[in-house]
Amino acid sequence: MTEAVINLSALRTNLGAVRSLAPRSGIVAVIKANAYGHGLLPMARALAPQVGVLALARIEEAIQLRQLGIEQRLLVLSSRPDLEQLRLCASQAIEPVVHDAATARLITRHSFTPALHVWLKIDTGMHRLGVAPAEAAALYRQLQGAPGVVQVTLMTHFASAEDPDTDTTLRQLQCFNRSTSNLRAQCSLANSAAIIQHPDAHRDWVRPGIMLYGANPLGENALPALRPVMTLRSRLLAVRDIGPNEGVGYNHIWHSSCATRIGTVAVGYGDGYPRHARNGTPVLVNGRRAPIAGRVSMDTMTIDLAGHPEARPGDEVVLWGEGLPVNEIAAQAETIAYELLTRVSQRVSYRYVESTPPSSFEK
Repeated sequence: MTEAVINLSALRTNLGAVRSLAPRSGIVAVIKANAYGHGLLPMARALAPQVGVLALARIEEAIQLRQLGIEQRLLVLSSRPDLEQLRLCASQAIEPVVHDAATARLITRHSFTPALHVWLKIDTGMHRLGVAPAEAAALYRQLQGAPGVVQVTLMTHFASAEDPDTDTTLRQLQCFNRSTSNLRAQCSLANSAAIIQHPDAHRDWVRPGIMLYGANPLGENALPALRPVMTLRSRLLAVRDIGPNEGVGYNHIWHSSCATRIGTVAVGYGDGYPRHARNGTPVLVNGRRAPIAGRVSMDTMTIDLAGHPEARPGDEVVLWGEGLPVNEIAAQAETIAYELLTRVSQRVSYRYVESTPPSSFEK
């Protein structure tokens, strides 16, 4: 009953926005975490003909795509491969990120067939993964000269690229430039926020993630205007009339101020909708807003249908997507769009379309 409609036309529009912002950079499309909840294989198939590289978090994800016939360049961002995994990467043309000296030494001590394309990550201030700036040049030269390596690309990751009120990104850029000034290598620095806000970070490759899926990391009113790729929607299960001062849902955290109509929607935290969404968080009922009334349950949630006298069981309810930005829902639940998109559960059905249907799905 609850479905995620994935709009492939919107995906292409957002990819076009990346190209417009960084026209001289290659594109590494980030499809980790099940393509931010949009479906790993369908998103890989949709993006592969249009981008240079697809990026994942785990070697297992990359192997899965190879087994399913994806031939595009694949980059693994967050693994620490052992020798067996490095050989697997070589045999499957998977490109690992090296983020510590031990992995770099492991690669230089062995040969690989075919030779590896590795990405060397430098910790310029995120302090999560990456080699120290002071050792970056030496490790790059060691890897570049290794018999089992065909190419080394340099990269880093920004901690606060979406925040205009901090100089963190500028300091990270300066650190990267200092540590790589004598190296003639391709580089990748910019995530979604930096693609939009820091053109000096575009370099050879940009790495769009969340913006591909239509959520602007700078906020919904920031340019460029992006189109939501996922519209999560369900239906009204029931509609009932209640009197004034009636409690609704678990623990009665919401009470009616007057006689009203309450709708029960067939979606809950078991589908991935945030349990901590506040009273008043909007949904769209037949295209018009209605507020959540009461605590979100595992399988259902309740909404106040005052002002919706026409609403009936079976009517469409949009939780986020077309007409209702996921960033807005995330703010109401004190989280971020990334979390909401990636936690949509397996019991939600997925439908891939060229444009989101304007009317309700079939009842």
